[in-house]
Amino acid sequence: MKNREIARIFDEIADIMEIRQDNIFKIRAYRRASLNLEGLNRDLAQMTHKELLEIPGVGADLAARIEEYLQTGSMAYYEQLKREIPAGVFNMLAVPDLGPKTAKAIYDALQITSLEELEKAALDHRLIGIKGIKQKTEENILKGIQSVKRGRERQPLGRMLPAAEELVAALREKAPIERIEVAGSIRRRRDTIKDIDIVATSPDPAAVMEAFLGLTQVHDVIMRGPTRASVTIREGVQVDLRVVEPASYGAALAYLTGSQSHNVRLREMAQKRGLKINEYGIFREEDNARMGGENEEDIYRLLELSFVPAVLREDQGEIEAAIKGRLPRLITAQDVKGDLHVHSRWSDGAHGIAELVEAARLRGLSYIAVTDHSQGLGVARGLTVERLMEQQAEIRALNRELDGFRVLHGTEMDIRNDGSLDFPDEVLAELEVVVASIHSGFNGTKEAMTARIVAAMRNPHVHIIAHPTGRIIGEREGYQLDMEEVLQVAKETGTALEINAYPLRLDLEDRYVRRAKELGVKIAINTDTHAKLQFETLPWGISVAQRGWLERDDVLNTLSAEELLKRLKRKK
Repeated sequence: MKNREIARIFDEIADIMEIRQDNIFKIRAYRRASLNLEGLNRDLAQMTHKELLEIPGVGADLAARIEEYLQTGSMAYYEQLKREIPAGVFNMLAVPDLGPKTAKAIYDALQITSLEELEKAALDHRLIGIKGIKQKTEENILKGIQSVKRGRERQPLGRMLPAAEELVAALREKAPIERIEVAGSIRRRRDTIKDIDIVATSPDPAAVMEAFLGLTQVHDVIMRGPTRASVTIREGVQVDLRVVEPASYGAALAYLTGSQSHNVRLREMAQKRGLKINEYGIFREEDNARMGGENEEDIYRLLELSFVPAVLREDQGEIEAAIKGRLPRLITAQDVKGDLHVHSRWSDGAHGIAELVEAARLRGLSYIAVTDHSQGLGVARGLTVERLMEQQAEIRALNRELDGFRVLHGTEMDIRNDGSLDFPDEVLAELEVVVASIHSGFNGTKEAMTARIVAAMRNPHVHIIAHPTGRIIGEREGYQLDMEEVLQVAKETGTALEINAYPLRLDLEDRYVRRAKELGVKIAINTDTHAKLQFETLPWGISVAQRGWLERDDVLNTLSAEELLKRLKRKK
């Protein structure tokens, strides 16, 4: 898919336009389009012109540019803009929170052309004094450079899973494949990954190797052999492909899925039973007789363990739970009955409410909460109280016509810097679902940021805290929070925390989700939909919930609409 490439180009166009001080609304359109292309689960090349126009931020001009790139592999407008900006400025834009204007100012002052030169200048305190740069700015730039270095080592799952699935689909099409699956940390759904592992079986391994090395995604060949090859793809990530015997497929898949610590525990258990486990199978120590390995289930059966789903294989108690037969019955996408964080055309969404209902129904949902932005978020056309009440009238009228589906009326309300809320209590009391979140002032201290969220949770009308840490994986670190305090107050107040299913957010992180479960804090798995195609991102949120050991009863929106409303009213 070209989605990620076009998203990156649109983001760079917005950067150049910002340096040129172009129209702010055009800049925002490119930023918004870029963000939504990243989170799109469909291949742009398979979408009609009309469907492109439904992506938030994509108007006629941007749709034409997408189509131009898909047809020709380049975008004339982008190439024209690039010639106006020194390459060194682009290199600096990789640093989080280093905006285009600041990057241009640094370049003009110091002629810096690389991150290494930028880091040295910051360490030597040569940035202080350049327009807009003070000591704190310099410190943040150094932190950002370290973040970029870490990002080069690990890539967001939201970018790498689609890349891996694209490779698998291409191999199925071009080679005689029998069984094939992505392994490694992608299969465990870690939120960041280092490389991609693929395991396959085939009657003709040589043909698979030939097809793999000839894929258009391959950038460099690192190693090739008769049944194994390593390459880098255009995203800069290493991909290892192994073609194994059918009798070894399950063992190889388990071995390469990991985690390493989980596998070590399994090998230790096998040794105590006179068995040995490796990537080729499960064997009896005394005579090397094969006991299994064609399927992963063989390993757990021979060790007298319940089968451990890949998302749990982190050596964080899953072995002990499997021994006792007490592994969680993990939540599935089919358990989720509604989406409690949805945006419509009333604020910054792409569709009317009726269109969203139709799309949600097709996804198998029975209700949605329309939670458009509140008045403080002007950039997203946040609703005033008057417009909020007009929207409420529209939703009530729509519900009178709907059969078997319900639209709940809510808001995604800003939590201000002082912890106060964007709507007064008498307005919030009129709403069925109140989602509160932070959209500005991300650089506050841990104490200040924690206090903002805690204050919101203590409001009796706030039901859910959305994208609680504010992170965008690979682009923006989450703000500083005392998550234990947040979770304890969530428990005390009966406030739910969101898992935001947008692929580059996946916020709340799985480790905090597991702690929420331990405390009895409810979780809401939401898509934060701004375009109806984004309902398809729900499985990303489900995978985070599964890594956090969540079951159906741990999740708020597995309830029916009637049960949900009764539960939400209990907080008040």
